[in-house]
Amino acid sequence: MQRTYVIGVGMTKFDKPGTKDGDYPDWVEEAGTKALRDAGVPYERIEEVHVGYCYGDSTAGERAVYTLGLTGVPITNVNNNCSTGSTALYLARRAVRSGMADVALAVGFEKMQRGSLGVGYTDRTQPLDRHIETVGDVRGWDDEVPMAPQMFGAAGREHMELHGSKPEHFSWIGWKNHQHSTNNPYAQFQQAYTPEEIDASREIFAPLTKLQCSPTSDGAAAVVVASERFVDEHGLRDRAVELAGQAMATDTASSFAESAIDAVGYDMTARAAAAALDEAGVAIGDVDVIELHDCFSTNELLTYEAIGLAPRGKGHELVARRATTYGGDGPVVNPSGGLISKGHPLGATGLAQCTELVWQLRGQADARQVDGATVALQHNIGLGGAAVVGVYCGPGA
Repeated sequence: MQRTYVIGVGMTKFDKPGTKDGDYPDWVEEAGTKALRDAGVPYERIEEVHVGYCYGDSTAGERAVYTLGLTGVPITNVNNNCSTGSTALYLARRAVRSGMADVALAVGFEKMQRGSLGVGYTDRTQPLDRHIETVGDVRGWDDEVPMAPQMFGAAGREHMELHGSKPEHFSWIGWKNHQHSTNNPYAQFQQAYTPEEIDASREIFAPLTKLQCSPTSDGAAAVVVASERFVDEHGLRDRAVELAGQAMATDTASSFAESAIDAVGYDMTARAAAAALDEAGVAIGDVDVIELHDCFSTNELLTYEAIGLAPRGKGHELVARRATTYGGDGPVVNPSGGLISKGHPLGATGLAQCTELVWQLRGQADARQVDGATVALQHNIGLGGAAVVGVYCGPGA
């Protein structure tokens, strides 16, 4: 197995659906060109491509990537719900790590509809039927509330009842991530709010208000992954970021037991995080900066516990001492603004997380730079379900 490195990253600005110029092939051309230029690699050198998207026809991946070149290389289309982008990265890394390729490209994009995510097909079994049934059995179900905020909101309510967290702990996470996004020119939202404004925004499903929920978004991101041999042959050590550990986990029986927290992926995240950290030879206490899947503020707090930043049931104690923002005593979490404020085009999200962390570890994150960052962790989850966790070590780490 070869060591694997990210040598090039690129992304578009994320925008509200329907407001972005061009179409998905244009966005992939922009993000992919940026990543290839960053790597100093022409598209003709890429040996295989993995393209993630959730909303689009079959082979949209090929159509998108053809804007970069027509070389006949293998192109796969990836759909893994909200973890689609990181799944594309997972596949690109596996190709390089196994020695099947020296350099591979992962691309993700999404062109979405406004409003809450809906069901695409009504004439067949729904992929989330067992997850919804589990949450409904444990917490009850309101057909008037969109599915995703109801599930993650129910998990937040369960945490409050079991562990004593309060609505203000979740709203602080929304405040933090909107605050972070003011320094990110790629973010869909770049406006700071007061804690009172976060609390006063429209309630979606208590404890979640609108400003604690990620929006639908349009955009694209791309990442070039290479082997250690390729890095050395091309003199890239000073900018190559090692993807030192990465793991994917899917649902286990616990997802369908008696817990809304487990139904939204707690155990998947815990399994993937433990495996990725172990492969990298890194402890969670060594991590300086994290991009994690804050589709809702409740999930960010739950993920603190699942990845080991806090013991189970104690994630709100990190919030109480403001540990996960600049100047806190923990790693800075979601310096990009996270999904809540940066935006959430499903296929691009995981690759945008990778892009942000590469910039952080290279010292290229401008006003949102985390001082002295050398180790980073990425967490991306999709209900249905799959969790992908990656551990990155910066140049010279």
